[in-house]
Amino acid sequence: MADALRLIKKYPNRRLYDTRTSTYITLADVKQLVLEQEEFHVVDAKSNEDLTRSILLQIILEEESGGVPMFSSQMLGHIIRFYGNAMQGMMGTYLEKNIQAFIDIQAKLQEQSKAFYDGKGFGPEMWTQFINGQAPMIQTMMGNYIEQSKKLFMQMQEQMQSQTRNVFGNFPFPGTPEKPKK
Repeated sequence: MADALRLIKKYPNRRLYDTRTSTYITLADVKQLVLEQEEFHVVDAKSNEDLTRSILLQIILEEESGGVPMFSSQMLGHIIRFYGNAMQGMMGTYLEKNIQAFIDIQAKLQEQSKAFYDGKGFGPEMWTQFINGQAPMIQTMMGNYIEQSKKLFMQMQEQMQSQTRNVFGNFPFPGTPEKPKK
């Protein structure tokens, strides 16, 4: 039964109850579950409403408030502007895929580092030192990646526009430019 999804109930008094351990836990404990990649589900104890996302957002808010923030005000503003926008769904998928790509790159670097350190790989302290020493190179590499991603997106958008013109170009929609005659 240890493989079953861990269920955490949130009670009206804001307390979180871990049904696996039969104990009350804190947001810090939930954060630890995330760090340990433990799968869990948070539900409202009365209504059974899924609260997992809101608990994860609370953890992010605490992290952003209590140290060196990951998100700038400008970036948060950009994200907020996508809510209600036609591109909202695409933005979520785009961010998710880019974060997964970043995780995959990090995992590959960790795997490669094992060859240098007797199969143990870098520990968190070594990664901190490595990243701090390599920050300009990594930022350049990430900038290049983002620029390539942007160019690919623009090419995809141009292809979609071209395909849309080809599909709908024969229909007499008002305001649609006429097809050039051959």
